[in-house]
Amino acid sequence: MNHARHIAIGIIAVTAAAIFAVGAWRMTSTRRPHVEVERDRFPVVGVDLSAHNGDVDFKRVAADGVDFVFLKATEGTDFKDPKFQSNYQAARDAGVKVGAYHFFRFDSDGYEQGRNFLETVDSLSLDLPLAIDIEEWGNPVNRPTEQVIEAIRGMIFALEGGQHKVILYTNKNGYTRFVKDRLEEMPVWVCSFTNPPMPTDKWLLWQHSHESHIDGIKGKVDLNTFNGDSLSWDKWLSEVSTQ
Repeated sequence: MNHARHIAIGIIAVTAAAIFAVGAWRMTSTRRPHVEVERDRFPVVGVDLSAHNGDVDFKRVAADGVDFVFLKATEGTDFKDPKFQSNYQAARDAGVKVGAYHFFRFDSDGYEQGRNFLETVDSLSLDLPLAIDIEEWGNPVNRPTEQVIEAIRGMIFALEGGQHKVILYTNKNGYTRFVKDRLEEMPVWVCSFTNPPMPTDKWLLWQHSHESHIDGIKGKVDLNTFNGDSLSWDKWLSEVSTQ
């Protein structure tokens, strides 16, 4: 009986170790949040920043080949990023093309979120569309999809009513849940670590890294690119700029 018990305990231990090993392999083999893009094909380089990135030397950022930056301006119906105004002025002074983004809250009125965004950016000259950052991460998970989409539409209505171009930022899961077959008329800025991120006609901007390093920015930074060459980029800028 004791011998049989020892064998059973041994089998359980081996099985547990195998399960642990498989779990550890899955955790360590997840896709790295970074894709190297073909710069001959996608020559335009951009970053997105908020107060979490600390003090940024935009002259060094520009010298390191960065063409554009999206700066966090607002979140929800009342939050304003404390670094937005200073980042905006410093980026403009350095000659970097500037855009602004708003972190969209699933549990707040969309139109009122649009008003918060407009209050912050309406008096500024921007080179890029206003970006609505739509992420499940950091948001309530139990909000019905149609309710969230209705709120997004309310925010788009507010921003377009202010004569602004709008682009939607999301990842591929967010695209499937909120954009596909619902808001496909909107330009998309997609976060993806597969190459290509999705069919070419489905995205305009691509966030392809969470762990890049740019001179003038402390720590890791998100890296983005434009879906086109430099001539297409210049043409697009002329269509969306509010200068």
